[in-house]
Amino acid sequence: MVRKTAKDFHPEALQLFDQYVHGDIPRRDFLASIPKYALLGLSAEALLEALNPRFAEAQQIAGNDPRIKASYVECPSPHGNGKIRGYLVQPAHAKGKLPTVLVIHENRGLNPHIEDIARRLALDGFIAFAPDALFTLGGYPGDEDKARELFQKLDKAKNQEDFLAAAKILKKLPAGNGKVGAVGFCYGGGIVNWLATRIPDLAAGAPFYGAQPAAEDVKKIKAPLLIHYAGVDDRINAGWPAYESALQKAGVNYEAHTYPGVQHGFNNDTTPRYDAATAKLAWERTISFFNSYLRDS
Repeated sequence: MVRKTAKDFHPEALQLFDQYVHGDIPRRDFLASIPKYALLGLSAEALLEALNPRFAEAQQIAGNDPRIKASYVECPSPHGNGKIRGYLVQPAHAKGKLPTVLVIHENRGLNPHIEDIARRLALDGFIAFAPDALFTLGGYPGDEDKARELFQKLDKAKNQEDFLAAAKILKKLPAGNGKVGAVGFCYGGGIVNWLATRIPDLAAGAPFYGAQPAAEDVKKIKAPLLIHYAGVDDRINAGWPAYESALQKAGVNYEAHTYPGVQHGFNNDTTPRYDAATAKLAWERTISFFNSYLRDS
């Protein structure tokens, strides 16, 4: 079966899907609006199914791969929801202390794709920790629609504190070298931008198509940033000019890339919005960036 890509869908269908997955329109409105953009006679339900993730097909590294050690761990978050649970992955045979990376998911919680991202980082020689923001509500439910619904019920302030707690845990991790980086996607990209305003010793941040922090907070950023944007992403890109101006004014060390012609979510290889060439380039840049700023010199 040939996997569909963004080119197989009408641009308006992709925009409607983006609005749907980010909670701007409910499922019923998406299904009511989408038929006129359906291709090859697909029904609205079939088109939605075609746009939804294919986790098993896209997995790059199995959870039991002998090259990694992976486990689910629970840690305290006294200023957040009390406790966080996440997926901790590290190389199986590494020697010495390793750099650490906090992996922050999209607005669906710790799904199989984000776990795969954490495993990829481990194979590149990092200790990766991917918390599940939905843990306080029972954890990622195994259904993307249900996950999005649960996400709307989270306490934003407590949730942010959970990610701060996760970063502190990595900072003190015995197997880590004390340097903490953060990478996030969509919602997670926004959290990376926010963490950079709150953690003075964050060693590196790589937000993918994430919402920008408040302009008045940008002067607090001390971490180098590698910022990725999709060219076809008006919703997120609208905030970039003001963010860039604030970064320049504050003298922040940043590098930004806007990849032309690709959709929001281009790095997520479980959906048709994935763009293989762009994702490969952005990921190679991210690993090189983390190698530069997180490894012991």
